[in-house]
Amino acid sequence: MNNIFVSDIMTREPITISPDANLLECAKRMVQKKTGSLLLVEKKKLVGIISRQDILWALVKQSKDELSKIKAKDISPKKIAVIKPSATMDEALKKMKDSKFERLPVIDNNELVGIITIKDILSFHPEVYPEIEELAGIREESRKLKFIRKAKEMGETSHEGVCEECGNHDILYRVNGALICESCKNS
Repeated sequence: MNNIFVSDIMTREPITISPDANLLECAKRMVQKKTGSLLLVEKKKLVGIISRQDILWALVKQSKDELSKIKAKDISPKKIAVIKPSATMDEALKKMKDSKFERLPVIDNNELVGIITIKDILSFHPEVYPEIEELAGIREESRKLKFIRKAKEMGETSHEGVCEECGNHDILYRVNGALICESCKNS
């Protein structure tokens, strides 16, 4: 995989949106384009990325009406892992593992030229599936550890299981005698 470059397999026309677009517009665009994230681009420059999880987080914290008032750039992460088109597929996979991201915007001369995703790599090289499966496991374990640390800091006891309110499998907290996930606990 050292002789296969990101530019060989990347998506050359990634789905983008203006950083000033509101979250409702972003959600509609994601549904229309059947994608899990949008790149925030201004004058060919990448200024952010917004994912389905970012919008869900905002929806949990705000009302639906508020989604039309929140701009994408306001909740976009400040640090974005990117890669050059001249990088190898091995380098892209390593960067995805290190950053725990499933997609990397491809930047050349400070301009967005594409995006490479786990799906792109798997389509081209299906034998890397065990490495990608390991990446998913690492991301899930780090998410669980973060929840456990947060619960310990708050003096709460927690464990993994099925939420008694929503039925999702997650880290659970005992609240009023019921075991519920963080989303249900905060709502």
